Amino acid sequence: MNSSPRNRLFIMMVLELFIWGAWLPLIWTYMGPDGLNFSAQQQVWIGSAFAIASVLGIFFSNQFADRNFAAERFMAFSHLVGGAAILGMFFVTSFPAFFTLMLIHSLFYVPTISVANSLAFANLQNPQKEFGLVRMGGTVGWIMAAWPLWFILQGKQGVDAAQAAKYIFVVSGIASFVLAAFSLTLPHTPPKKGEPGDSLAWLKAVKFLAVPSLLVLFIVTFIDATIHNGYFVMAGGFLAKAGFKPENIMLVMSIGQIAEIVTMIILGTVLAKLGWRMTMIIGILGHAVRFGIFAFFPESTALLVIVQVLHGICYAFFFATVYIFIDAAFPKDVRSSAQGLFNLLILGIGDLAAKWIFVPLQGRYVTGNGLEGYRELFLVPTGMALAAAVLLAVAFRPSDAIRSGGPSAVPH
Repeated sequence: MNSSPRNRLFIMMVLELFIWGAWLPLIWTYMGPDGLNFSAQQQVWIGSAFAIASVLGIFFSNQFADRNFAAERFMAFSHLVGGAAILGMFFVTSFPAFFTLMLIHSLFYVPTISVANSLAFANLQNPQKEFGLVRMGGTVGWIMAAWPLWFILQGKQGVDAAQAAKYIFVVSGIASFVLAAFSLTLPHTPPKKGEPGDSLAWLKAVKFLAVPSLLVLFIVTFIDATIHNGYFVMAGGFLAKAGFKPENIMLVMSIGQIAEIVTMIILGTVLAKLGWRMTMIIGILGHAVRFGIFAFFPESTALLVIVQVLHGICYAFFFATVYIFIDAAFPKDVRSSAQGLFNLLILGIGDLAAKWIFVPLQGRYVTGNGLEGYRELFLVPTGMALAAAVLLAVAFRPSDAIRSGGPSAVPH
């Protein structure tokens, strides 16, 4: 493959994650007391839209992408509709309208994450080596999304900051329209037909969980996804109480994405040297170290900034590795649905679990305006990460999963 398709796939990933990164960190501020003043339950419902979309996507959207729809056209249409919905959120203030538009956006956006991965894998000659470099574009996009918001929020506090935060939907909507148009320039990736009478790609993907190692990976991915999504639930408020200014919180958190660029570049080399299992274990242990430092050194501003670099290891060494592994372990005609199956955990069930576990725990442990209670709170995800790493080390056998149906020989 020449560099031109890979460059276009890189730009696709930049825009794909820019859309999400533009609104996710600040939507909670906008929905809070200084903004729309939605109740905690209303905020949880809005935050659960991604989870609802990921559940429906595994049965519907990814099926189309696998068997019935050219991937680049699916991307173009989905981002056009999803962009209109997210842009509409700038103009509404009632909960029913706000939730409805977020749900529409999520239903069209979430499946494109799996489809973008599958589109990239389909057009890369050496996915194990090249996918990290292409997926690095998503990290660049997430970082880029922080900068318009920094200028929007500069010098604003309280109500002013919350009201200005609604421009996140304008930024995200424009990016969606750009990606909708750009998708039509991506390599043509036609649907892959399955066996006669085998019309349910998602069901075929689920059947592969009968392989013990794939089931173990599925369980560990759920645990890691819960921890990962919990970081975004807890980190913003924690950093604010640790003394960071509102306009700087996103920039501090974006350090993790900068580190992610480096880890994406070296991911292929690390996989070749360490193999699937050890690479994933290191990624999971990154969570344990980061939350451990949050728990025991909450007043060390410098350490809180430095430890953000672990986010790159957490994401690239686990989630990006999982995506590459799925491409190796599942047949071609169900790979998009298999990506959707694991995104059901990463964006759906894991996201829901993070909100339903960590929001109540945060309310129980963090009762004052200071840092009291954060140690007890952060020890929960630390323990979860350690347990997941042990389970992966003891029960995950990559070679068994590859032999179950994957097309290529990979390190184990």
